[in-house]
Amino acid sequence: MEALSCSALTFSRPSDLSGHCSGGSFSVLRLALPSAFSKCHRRHRIGVPKASIAVEQQNQETKVALIRIGTRGSPLALAQAYETRDKLMAIHSDLAEEGAIQIVVIKTTGDKILSQPLADIGGKGLFTKEIDEALINSEIDIAVHSMKDVPTYLPDKTILPCNLQREDVRDAFISLTASSLADLPAGSVVGTASLRRKSQILHRYPSLSVQENFRGNVQTRLRKLSEGVVQATLLALAGLKRLNMTENVTSTLSIDDMLPAVAQGAIGIACRSDDDKMAEYLASLNHEETRLAVACERAFLETLDGSCRTPIAGYACRNKDGDCLFRGLVASPDGTRVLETSRTGPYAFEDMVKMGKDAGQELLSRAGPGFFSS
Repeated sequence: MEALSCSALTFSRPSDLSGHCSGGSFSVLRLALPSAFSKCHRRHRIGVPKASIAVEQQNQETKVALIRIGTRGSPLALAQAYETRDKLMAIHSDLAEEGAIQIVVIKTTGDKILSQPLADIGGKGLFTKEIDEALINSEIDIAVHSMKDVPTYLPDKTILPCNLQREDVRDAFISLTASSLADLPAGSVVGTASLRRKSQILHRYPSLSVQENFRGNVQTRLRKLSEGVVQATLLALAGLKRLNMTENVTSTLSIDDMLPAVAQGAIGIACRSDDDKMAEYLASLNHEETRLAVACERAFLETLDGSCRTPIAGYACRNKDGDCLFRGLVASPDGTRVLETSRTGPYAFEDMVKMGKDAGQELLSRAGPGFFSS
């Protein structure tokens, strides 16, 4: 699929917009971000903000931007792009002027195909491919991604030198009728687009049912929950925090109950490999502890060569002694088998990458041929 080439637009604040590209033209949809969500409590209807939509003409007099940030158009992706913009403006005086940073919204394959499960449309880079192509073609200068969407390989001519400080990695349980997964009656339907979540749910609670193609942005999933399509759902707590929507959380799952996705809660920022100026800007934003943890987890994922059909979880963090503690998991899609392992070692890049690879090799060996087709 060819990348969409979108003209850069300057947006005044994240509560104003979502982007939409169509046939080479570009319009702006003014969307209220979900901070307007009404207070949610179990057994009460979840408030979903209504989008007021207006089309704006591009300001032709906007100055040439010093940095064009490429991003998806979902409210969460935009929140992450604006977090990046605000951090750059706070550190670099030359970027603090109006119009110095522009945000370019690019629709990706994963955004376009919503009627099928992610596993069925397959392939890696469903939410990054078009943005990467825009970066390579110099239509944008940096690309902001949710790291759990980024394939373990990077496209030629690009680097990913920066991770912002990681948010809470745990998953949030949201329901109108139950306080936790354990409280859901047998036969209750849990909605999730994640095979990682599905396999871990079914492994611990085989009496529950999982609706796999529960896709859409956070607002869409909460609306489906409020309409009774499912009885509960799980969402990344990091995204809810970035959207100021934690009032919708019924309870938070511990790491022991639900090991997170590789790189969950981490934002990655890429630039072209020959763009020293952008690399310098991004170096000023990098949170090294997060970068090392993500590198460990991605080494684990790369060793397993996980696809969209492979339930894999991995998490690296500092323990009380300051060392790295890594935990990894692979599961059969139906949750009947779950294999786990862990490693502890120095919190240093080479050691942590080695731990991730070693853990992946162990689980590959234990799983054996045909494990993921069970």
